[in-house]
Amino acid sequence: MSSSETTTDHKTIQKWAEAREGRPAIIRNGKEGGVLRIDFREKEEEFDEIGWDEFFDVFDKNKLAFLYQDKTRDGETSRFNKFVER
Repeated sequence: MSSSETTTDHKTIQKWAEAREGRPAIIRNGKEGGVLRIDFREKEEEFDEIGWDEFFDVFDKNKLAFLYQDKTRDGETSRFNKFVER
């Protein structure tokens, strides 16, 4: 795996996701809005698609950071991402 980066910048996160045809999604669990995910067209049943405004509202309220990888070790576009505490 190639190196990962971490950001809290909304524009960087949205640009990264949209470049990979990702959409903002949430798994509703009653905790501060739910668990955030990026949905990559293989719609998961428990994912609720949401708008970027709601996504970033939950992101900021939960003090999250976005860990992501731009390219794989072979130079392919990576979809690896994870939400971590700031």
